[in-house]
Amino acid sequence: MTTPHFPAADGFDPRAFRAALGCFATGVTVITAQSDGRRVGVTANSFTSLSLDPPLILWSLVKTSSSYPTFKVASHFAVNILAHDQIGLSNQFARRSDDKFAGIDVTEGQGGCLLLPKTCATIQCARETILDGGDHWILIGRVTAYDASDNAPLVYHRGGYSMVHPHPQVAAE
Repeated sequence: MTTPHFPAADGFDPRAFRAALGCFATGVTVITAQSDGRRVGVTANSFTSLSLDPPLILWSLVKTSSSYPTFKVASHFAVNILAHDQIGLSNQFARRSDDKFAGIDVTEGQGGCLLLPKTCATIQCARETILDGGDHWILIGRVTAYDASDNAPLVYHRGGYSMVHPHPQVAAE
């Protein structure tokens, strides 16, 4: 049985809300861009499709991110959807570092976006707009190119990494 949490007179419980959001399994991405000689990349699970016509995606970035100034001015960014065996890559881009790209064979895509190797998929985007989303910026990109592999995706659920397996009910049909 679960305990309901509601914003009460004594205030909203952000930790309990974050735990509730963690019940929604997401893919793991590294969003990359470059501008004026500065390369940036951040691990994000806030990625989603927005529209097929025109092809648009969105993701969000915390407003305090030191990478935001580059994402703000870069004309393009890439969504690198990580494969199941790329936990190390996810962690590398989740931590602060002077060079998050150290040791990675990066390919330059359209508009200078940065494509990581051996991912599940890559989506190259022209930055369409940036919206205010509370404590995050919402970045919308127009898809200009994409590529997908047969690699299984890396998943994040309840605060930890997971893998995708076929559901037994679907496999039995």
